[in-house]
Amino acid sequence: MKKQILLVFNLIFITVSAFCQTPSGQLSDCKATLKDGTLTLENSKLCRSYKWNEGAIKSISLTDKTTGRKWELAGGNADNAFPGAGKPANGSFKVESIPANSISPAFLKAEVYVKLGTLEVKRVFKIYENCPAIACDYYLRGNVTGKWSNEMVNNGELHNIETNDEQITKEEKVPVMETLALPGTHWNLHTVKFFDITDRNNTFVQENEQLIYRAESRMAGNLLFADELTGDQGLFILKEAPSSDVQLAYPGFDFRARTGSIEAVGFGVSPNDITPDKWTRCYGIVTGVTSGGALGRLQALRSYQEKVRVHQPGRDEMIMMNTWGDRSQDKHIGEAFTIKELHAAHRLHITHFQVDDGWQSGRSSNSAFKGGTLTNIWDNPNYWKPDPIKFPNGLAPLVDLGKKLGIEICLWFNPSKDSSYIHWKNDAEALISLYKTYGIRTFKIDGVQIIDKKGEVNLRKMFDTVMAVTNNQAVFNLDVTTGRRNGYHYFNTYGNIFLENRYTDWGNYYPYTTLRNLWMLSKYVPAQNLQIEFLNNYRNTDKYAADDSLAPYKNSLEYEFAITMMAQPLAWMEATGLPEKAFAVALVINKYRSLQADIHAGQIFPIGNQPSGTSWTGFQSIKKTDGYLLLIRERNELSQALIKTWLPVGKKILLKPVMGIGDNKIITTNSRGELNVTLPKPNSYVLYYYCIQKGTRQLRK
Repeated sequence: MKKQILLVFNLIFITVSAFCQTPSGQLSDCKATLKDGTLTLENSKLCRSYKWNEGAIKSISLTDKTTGRKWELAGGNADNAFPGAGKPANGSFKVESIPANSISPAFLKAEVYVKLGTLEVKRVFKIYENCPAIACDYYLRGNVTGKWSNEMVNNGELHNIETNDEQITKEEKVPVMETLALPGTHWNLHTVKFFDITDRNNTFVQENEQLIYRAESRMAGNLLFADELTGDQGLFILKEAPSSDVQLAYPGFDFRARTGSIEAVGFGVSPNDITPDKWTRCYGIVTGVTSGGALGRLQALRSYQEKVRVHQPGRDEMIMMNTWGDRSQDKHIGEAFTIKELHAAHRLHITHFQVDDGWQSGRSSNSAFKGGTLTNIWDNPNYWKPDPIKFPNGLAPLVDLGKKLGIEICLWFNPSKDSSYIHWKNDAEALISLYKTYGIRTFKIDGVQIIDKKGEVNLRKMFDTVMAVTNNQAVFNLDVTTGRRNGYHYFNTYGNIFLENRYTDWGNYYPYTTLRNLWMLSKYVPAQNLQIEFLNNYRNTDKYAADDSLAPYKNSLEYEFAITMMAQPLAWMEATGLPEKAFAVALVINKYRSLQADIHAGQIFPIGNQPSGTSWTGFQSIKKTDGYLLLIRERNELSQALIKTWLPVGKKILLKPVMGIGDNKIITTNSRGELNVTLPKPNSYVLYYYCIQKGTRQLRK
């Protein structure tokens, strides 16, 4: 088995492309050409041209083909910079068409190589069809002779504007990933900073706006939008990396800008991470063009995000149940208990049942029993085999029963973090064995702590190996609740995100805060990629004050479920602990199952006001001229409200209720794209299928 895994892994990382006979390539509307010293990357949506510069490429222009807007980029330096690096030499270029698979659509891969003294740099561009953005992954090899400083210059220590640039250049030696030397002085910069470690944070998105100025501004966040104030065009840069606060080798900011220049910084590596004998993968960068106002910006970003992992309903759609939410930890886990839970889950029409920590022979440090550990796991070669006492017949009885009930069995797994995940092959072997023995393919990945680049690289090897052996059918629920993990924009090809732990036992579960977190994230992260919890709100009513109007037990279980529908619902509970009357929600869940894939086929964005416990809020799933509207009335006294949507202005919209409380109607949006909607009682909802009536314009941008 180990030899097989190693062979598969080696095949993954062998470069199978060959140098093209001519320095160009094409995949339908995707092109990459090197001619007369100019490198051009393009598709039907955008075109970006570079001066070749011996492989140390310099941006010349960026064109939005949809609008025809072309920005001439006048930067004199290479787009990327490495302090202490030498002059460019040995530049090379090759192109390869990568066919589609069950994870990725087809794309054109353009590889640019350059040697900068003793440092080798490889940029791998990915050009997708009909996508207004081009992604770039960085790889470094060789030796670094200069110092990469992580120390920031404080503005208060600068003397005057005439010397600012000189001081910053002298004192800050930060590697640069991307440079856009944009023309003009009238640009609005909108940055978005993300927070995970959700056990400790309860606001996951922070936005900031500022105008570009002659003095340098430094901004934190994975995402930057730059919009021209004199028109309707702009661009975005997405840094494919963990959340800012936990990035490796973090320089203290992600972007810096001044009039005539926007830069993305921080590769996620230090000089010590780079070796002369192998390529080290760094953080990536995505640059795209936007037009059409607020919705146009969001849809441009989302169009790229949809390429990162192809969403397959049979593999990626789930209504999962995990019993850990009732805080019994591993005290109940065993064959008899799990069989009872499966029958109860079947009554609720759950699709996936995940056995959390406690199924395995090894005892973790999260166990309710003493003596557990998550270090030196592989001192016990049977750690990741089913506990023979709890599961005397292995996991086969659960898997067989799950198949009869239409429920997929899933497991919790904690990779061994010893010595920067040095045992990644053992971890991969354990997961593959579970897949081959039982057909289990969905795993919650917990306990991750990435403290250095070596650990990140080894963890990626584990994931890639499992994906290869399972022919990309494995799904990983990547927990972002604590530790240094990969956030919302990194490792996204492997599955979805387990967003947060919330418990009625601790009085920290409130439906409105869960809704708020989903609402805020869904603007910039596909809601379909997030697992969002609903709990047994009949438990622990005494943990909340009697006059707490937002306590979970003052909502219906159906309402709790409804606020998760735009994401991947997670029943964070023991189903056998529900009172009989709670099973009435099964009708709602079953109806949702018939709609889930179609809802998630659209681009989902928040509408209405930010959830506060007392707002009118919701989501819109946008397809072409139709989609879904989830309208939510929180606890307030207004039975009617105007709710802001992404629908066209002043047009008739057919609304057909498919879940919740509502009537068939045709309603006209006002001059701001708002709908006048009605819900009869607080903490209620309606899910509408909508269709824009013939003769209307496209969705308002």
